[in-house]
Amino acid sequence: MGSSIKKGFKTIIPIGLGIFLVWYSYNSTSPEERKQIIHYISNASPLWVGLSVLIGILSHVSRAIRWKYMLKPLGYQPKLRSSVLIILMSYFANLGIPRSGEVLRATALTTYESVPFEKGFGTIVTERVIDLIMLLLIIVAALLLQTDIILEFLNDKGVNLIGAAVLLASGILGLIIFLFLIRKSNSGIVLKLKNFLGGLLDGISSVLKMNNKWAFVFHTFLIWGCYVAMFWVIKFTVPETINLSLSQLLVAFVGGAFAMSTTNGGIGLYPIAVSSSLAIFGISSVSGDAFGWIMWIAQTLMIVVFGAISFILLPLFNRNR
Repeated sequence: MGSSIKKGFKTIIPIGLGIFLVWYSYNSTSPEERKQIIHYISNASPLWVGLSVLIGILSHVSRAIRWKYMLKPLGYQPKLRSSVLIILMSYFANLGIPRSGEVLRATALTTYESVPFEKGFGTIVTERVIDLIMLLLIIVAALLLQTDIILEFLNDKGVNLIGAAVLLASGILGLIIFLFLIRKSNSGIVLKLKNFLGGLLDGISSVLKMNNKWAFVFHTFLIWGCYVAMFWVIKFTVPETINLSLSQLLVAFVGGAFAMSTTNGGIGLYPIAVSSSLAIFGISSVSGDAFGWIMWIAQTLMIVVFGAISFILLPLFNRNR
């Protein structure tokens, strides 16, 4: 019962937070500002919004191709069609229950392509590690390109950069100690955990064993290039953001990326984070909110529509499974 309640809270709290932030965003604007935001959203150019969606779809196809490269050294070659549909399903599932998509993705791969769960999940963990590295590279790029204005903003907000660095180092040290203790233990539970982690390590080490390393690297940069590009083209939907440079948009992109991991699909928080980031460069809250909402609505609708279609098509294409 306690476990069920805990899982329920993990699902309800992010959704509740997202709903609260939508309400907060609505009430923090005046009626006139809301009219302007709605005007920008309703009059957003279908060309640029559609292009953003197409770039988003390309990123998912590229991720599916890259996933096949990771699975091949393990002895598995799932169909590209199935890989794309499974990935779209997983993103759709994450909108409802945070992180459920990763489990669904590994389970679906087991069901439809006969890949052992722990090995498939290991490749997914590897993806998340690589995604984190790529996001860190973008953060570094944004800091280097906009160092002065970002540091000034953080100081104004009272952010202690040294404290944040110490906290990060403490977390890494704690993880190292935890892994060391697991390695030395011989208890039954720990042995089962070791076996599971062994499967995960097989998935992670597949990157080192693959024959398509450079193709893997290419698709990694293509995926994240698509993420930035689908964000960049949205600037043409709001007059005030058209002249923003790529380096300025990278700052807002990072803010939005963190928002996506806080609430389900960034609901409520994503437009606030993007608007706050754009405000650093003198963009009004109305234009910033409009930019954030247009981006969030376009990409969320893409995930909902194509994710729902994937839930239907995947079983139909794999009736024998």
